[in-house]
Amino acid sequence: MKSAYANPTYQFHIPGHTKGKAVYKEFKKLIGEKALSIDTTDEFDNLGTLHPATGPIAEAQELASKAFGAEKTFFLLNGSTAGNLAIGMALTKKGQKVIINRNCHRSALTGLMISGAEPVWVCPSRIEDWSVWGNIEVSKIEQALKENDNVGLVWITNPTYEGVVSDIKAISEVCKKYNVPLIVDEAHGCLWNFNSHLPETALKLGADAVVHSLHKTGGSMSQSSMLHIAKNSKINPDTVEKALKLLHTTSPSLILLGSLDASRAVLQSQSGQKLIDRAVKNAKYLRKRLDNIPNLHQLKPSFGYMTDVTKVFIKIDGLSGKRLESILEIDFGIEVESASDIGVLILCNLGNKRSDFVYLADALEKIANADHKDIYYLENRKHMPMLEPIIKMSLRDAYYSEKETIPKEHAIGRISAEVIAECPPGISILLPGELITEAHLPYLNDYKELEVVKTL
Repeated sequence: MKSAYANPTYQFHIPGHTKGKAVYKEFKKLIGEKALSIDTTDEFDNLGTLHPATGPIAEAQELASKAFGAEKTFFLLNGSTAGNLAIGMALTKKGQKVIINRNCHRSALTGLMISGAEPVWVCPSRIEDWSVWGNIEVSKIEQALKENDNVGLVWITNPTYEGVVSDIKAISEVCKKYNVPLIVDEAHGCLWNFNSHLPETALKLGADAVVHSLHKTGGSMSQSSMLHIAKNSKINPDTVEKALKLLHTTSPSLILLGSLDASRAVLQSQSGQKLIDRAVKNAKYLRKRLDNIPNLHQLKPSFGYMTDVTKVFIKIDGLSGKRLESILEIDFGIEVESASDIGVLILCNLGNKRSDFVYLADALEKIANADHKDIYYLENRKHMPMLEPIIKMSLRDAYYSEKETIPKEHAIGRISAEVIAECPPGISILLPGELITEAHLPYLNDYKELEVVKTL
C-alpha cells in the first residue's frame, strides 16, 4: 500500500471517488486525503487479490499464519462474523448436529441456518451473582458426543465476553477421542499468542480452526478479523476458502486488509510486545486499586474460573450496571465496553496509558463512595441471556416458515421466527424455532412486537 501511494496511477476503475477527488470536502478534511488515496480494492495497484490470495495479500496472510502458529490464515472482512458464517456453510450440512455453547455469538447460529445443521446446546456453568456465563465443562461436551450421532463439529466460544476461560486442551482431547473437529471462536483472545501472562491460544491446544477479531483488541481497523486453520487440522482449507469467496464482497477494502497486516506486524514487534506487556500491567494495577474500593467488586480467578486479566468486569453495591455506565459517561467522560443489569465490562487495551487507569480508578472510587440513586430495577430489565431454550422447530425451518408479527404480550407460547441477539455481546435471547416464554420478557423491553411462526 505504501508503494501504491508513492507511485500513483491514472485511475479508470472503481472506487468512483478516484483517490478522494470526488469526496465531500468536510469528510475528506476529517479523514484525510492520504486515507482516501489508498482506498482501493484488490486487483489494482499491484496489491494482489483476496480470493484466491495472490501477491502482497497472499504474503500478508502467510506472515499472519506464522505469527499466530497456524497452517493457513484467511483475512476476513465483515469481522469474525464472516469467518463464522464460512465455518457453518463449509463444514456442516443439513440435518447434521453441531455441539455448541448457548452463549455463542449470533453469527455462528446464522452459519447453521445457512447450512441447515442443528445445534445441540451445551449450557456453560453460570456465575449467578454476576449474571454471566462461566466456563464450559468438559464432561458436558463428552456427554453430548456420547448421546448424539452425526455430529459434524464441536464449536466453542472462548473466552466469554467477560473473559472467563474454558479448558480447551481437555475439550480438544475429547473431540479427538470421538474424531470430531473442534472450532474455537477466540474472537476476544487475539493477543494470547503474544504474551505469557495471558491464556494459551486454542491454536496450540488442539483446535482445528480458530477465529480472531483483530479489530476488537489487536489493533486493526473495525470489521477486520482473521480465520486460522490449525496445523494438523481435520479441516481442508480449500473448502473454507470456497465458502469465504461466496460470502466476501468482491470489492474488498485494501485499507482494512492492510490494517490486518499492520496489526500483525505490531503484535510481533518489540514495541508491540511492550504494548501488550503494558496492557497486562495496567490491568493488574487497575485490579489492585479496585480491590481496595469499598462496595465495589470484580470478577476474578479466585472465584474458581480462569480469566483473561485484561477484561475487568465490575459491579458496585446499589447500582445497576446501566446506571454505573451512565454516571461514568456523563460525570467523568468515561466510556466502557458494555453494561448489563449487574455491572460493566472494562477492556484494558493496547492504546491505554497508565494515567487512563489512574483516572478510571479514581472515578470508580468516587462513585462507590457517593450516594447515587438508581431506580433501574423498576424496569424489570435484563441484558445477559441465561435461559435454556425449548426447541420446537429446526432453526432453518422456522426461519423460512410463513411468519406473522404480533404484539409482544401475545407472543408467550408461540414459536419465534427471528433471531433476537442484542450487541454487545451478540448472545441469543431467542432463535427461530424456540418457544417464547414469560422468562424471555425481561430481555425484550425494547421490543413492542415479535415475529413468530404463523399458525394454521
